[in-house]
Amino acid sequence: MKQLSQNLRTGKLTIEEVPVPAVQPGWVLVQSAYSLISAGTERSRVETGKKSLLGKALARPDQVRQVLDSVKKTGLKTTLEKVRTKLDARSPLGYSAAGVVIASGAGVEDFRTGDWVACGGASAAHGEAMLVPRNLCVRVPAGVGLDQAAFTTVGAIALQGLRQADLRLGEVGVVMGLGLLGQLTVQLLKAAGCAVVGYDPDAQRCELARELGAEAAVAEEAALLVALSGVSAGKGADAVLITAGTSSNRPVELAGEITREKGKVVVVGAVGLTLPREPYYHKELDLRLSRSYGPGRYDAVYEDKGQDYPYGYVRWTEKRNMEAFIALVGQGKVNLTPLITHRFKLEQASEAYALLSGKPAQPALGVLFAYDTAPLATGRVSIHPSPQAPTARVQIGVIGAGNFAQSRLLPHLKNHPHAALHSLANRTPLATRDAAERFGIGTACSTPEEIFNDPAVRAVLITTRHDSHAHLATQALHAGKAIHLEKPLVLTPAELEMVTTAYQTQPHAFLMVGFNRRFAPLVQEMSRFFAGRREPLAMLYRVNAGYLPLDHWTQDPAQGGRVIGEACHFIDLFQYFAGARPTQVVSLALPNLGKYRDDNLSISLSFADGSVGTIMYVANGDKAVPKEYLEVSGEGKTAILTDYRHLALMAGGRTRTFKQAQDKGHRAEMLAWVEALRTGQGEPLPFVDAVQTTQASFAAMQSLAEGKVIAL
Repeated sequence: MKQLSQNLRTGKLTIEEVPVPAVQPGWVLVQSAYSLISAGTERSRVETGKKSLLGKALARPDQVRQVLDSVKKTGLKTTLEKVRTKLDARSPLGYSAAGVVIASGAGVEDFRTGDWVACGGASAAHGEAMLVPRNLCVRVPAGVGLDQAAFTTVGAIALQGLRQADLRLGEVGVVMGLGLLGQLTVQLLKAAGCAVVGYDPDAQRCELARELGAEAAVAEEAALLVALSGVSAGKGADAVLITAGTSSNRPVELAGEITREKGKVVVVGAVGLTLPREPYYHKELDLRLSRSYGPGRYDAVYEDKGQDYPYGYVRWTEKRNMEAFIALVGQGKVNLTPLITHRFKLEQASEAYALLSGKPAQPALGVLFAYDTAPLATGRVSIHPSPQAPTARVQIGVIGAGNFAQSRLLPHLKNHPHAALHSLANRTPLATRDAAERFGIGTACSTPEEIFNDPAVRAVLITTRHDSHAHLATQALHAGKAIHLEKPLVLTPAELEMVTTAYQTQPHAFLMVGFNRRFAPLVQEMSRFFAGRREPLAMLYRVNAGYLPLDHWTQDPAQGGRVIGEACHFIDLFQYFAGARPTQVVSLALPNLGKYRDDNLSISLSFADGSVGTIMYVANGDKAVPKEYLEVSGEGKTAILTDYRHLALMAGGRTRTFKQAQDKGHRAEMLAWVEALRTGQGEPLPFVDAVQTTQASFAAMQSLAEGKVIAL
């Protein structure tokens, strides 16, 4: 399928051939009929994309601060790699579209193949197909065309602004900014029984607002004061809805001047927010910001997982706002026909965005992309044609291509003399093509099954989110593939039994879990330092993990949490140094205080050789403290490793030190995996070690829950 994208570094718009996304549980696959360009949001993104790096930095100082924080935490080289990856990536555009349902994922009961639907959110981008969560998908009423339905998401933004204004029948609202969002707001206010005064410097837009029902619409401030005085009997506006887009503070200043005492100012568009104190204080005005389509926006549990809010407590969610808007269109209370000014094919994207930027100077409001309705071609997309002659290189299929995979793993496989990146399956179509082009991957696929069923693929690299690991690993084992699975191995004892059973039933099973730290050069130096020891070790690992909000995906219990998802790394490293299995585990945690999720804790482990180790994992530490500190002692020797940059080895009163750029072992891990595949050796990190580490991770959480030592 074709999809529009923007290169973040250059701002260039391109049409890409990408795989049709695979339907997911709780999501709906839709063939696009129309998508609407957001004149404000998208124009701003396109214009920002064309700026120099300095211009981008000045436009987004918040992102500059994030980069500087990353430099302090991970170093300049790692940060530059992340920034380059981000800038070179293609970004989708668009968030308001409509089309016909192709398929519904498991758990979706309210949509069927062939239904006409309106869709919203980042996944409703400009392209021939879209995979959208069910809470951002609504049915189109009879009599409403799909071209009109494409306005639904933008209409929900306007409707949420109206709800924030809380205007009642007969009250007076001023709409400041009469672009597409403003024209929709005018009509919604009229449908609610309010008197409306519009203001916009563009006289043509003012005329259109009057045609759509506004009592008055003017292009000058002085005229606004006169018109509002007439409509409100000199009292001023009950509420001002700012639907303009400008960095100027003038809209909020003017709104403060024209709103009645104890009235409301609602900011819907992106405008300057430096408020003049006097009018807002003396009139005791209520300033409100309207967030996108309504409650549920930016809540991953609501949007991605489809968990609705209780109707009695949250009457108007973003989905219910979308339904209400499209219903008003169906009832004839919102007229979209005069707002549709242009229609383009996707291949004309550059012309469409130039039009919104005023080149050429034409009045433009509702600008639509129209798509062909012919059945979509599904299956693979060839990115780099494979060589015709047979090759001895290990053919690797990649499943998942997020930031971690692209920055830590794939660079070491791209030009490997004994490995070839054969194919890639990833949830996001544009990201799939991006990664395939960047790393020389031959084919972009829609589903992992395409890789598992390909006889040319010998090995798979799985780097998806944690909740998919067990099932993907099991499928790959049954398909006879050699696996490198990013940690954790699994999330539950039942999943561990499933994967272990699949491993044991395969005659030549190969499953290596990505516990990379044991491959780090300085860890290898430590291992040599303690080689031949005859006494057990005492180990301490302090992890200054940093705070993550409870809505971060790694904090989601469905993803395992931070102990199973990350602390497993440090358990594995203890097991590596001990050279023995863990025998018992006990954990203690600080109170969560409503903002943590069992991520300030100590985990103490004993091992079969008598070694002991304690992990101090904290989310409440200061960012200036190095993230990882490891101290190992035994037989009169001590080794101290700090952040995989500095190692001190102390014995006999003497100290040897090693300093290097941070290296946590990802490169050596990838090279060891390929070498084992090439030579037919066993896993460089034995599967039994991964199982024992996983069991110890489960025991750590069980100890927290039950308050006792857990024997293994």
